[in-house]
Amino acid sequence: MTRRPSSRTAAGTLLFAALASVLVAGCADPSDDPRASASGTPSGGMRYCPSPQEPPLDPSVPCISQDPAQKYAENHAYRQEMEIGEEERAGAQGKADALAEALKGLVGKPAGEVEVRAAAAAALGLEPADVEYRAGTPGKVLKDVVVGGGRGKVCVNGNIDSRGNATAEVAGRTMDGTCLPGLGGH
Repeated sequence: MTRRPSSRTAAGTLLFAALASVLVAGCADPSDDPRASASGTPSGGMRYCPSPQEPPLDPSVPCISQDPAQKYAENHAYRQEMEIGEEERAGAQGKADALAEALKGLVGKPAGEVEVRAAAAAALGLEPADVEYRAGTPGKVLKDVVVGGGRGKVCVNGNIDSRGNATAEVAGRTMDGTCLPGLGGH
């Protein structure tokens, strides 16, 4: 007795064949791309820069770096601080001193985010909601806390480190618009 394939099996085979032909037909030669020139360089002129082991190419055409260190720097550019002048820095130094004193006053006390934001806001002349806050080590002893706030491109950032030392400094706002640099991992 011979067994005949079911209509379901036949339909599945036809569907598979049709799908395979679509997938194979979708593979194209990169030189068929109308944006590519005869040299293989996109018509916009951008290409990857040659590695140090490769011969140099025409320097008049810009290229995209393959250097991992440069790519890392470009990827983390959002963390860079805006430049501020000495006059702006000197004008905010009083607030940095006030923030350092406010944070020193919290060391060793049972304080949480609400208390830290309130103290920082009072020292900086801001509302508590305008103070950036980042806590590292939860617990009863206040440590590994970072706060920041400011107006315009000038920020005052302060911290209480793991040993309970409180400091503050004047800094430029980061390129992504925050006072505290991002932690990365985006």
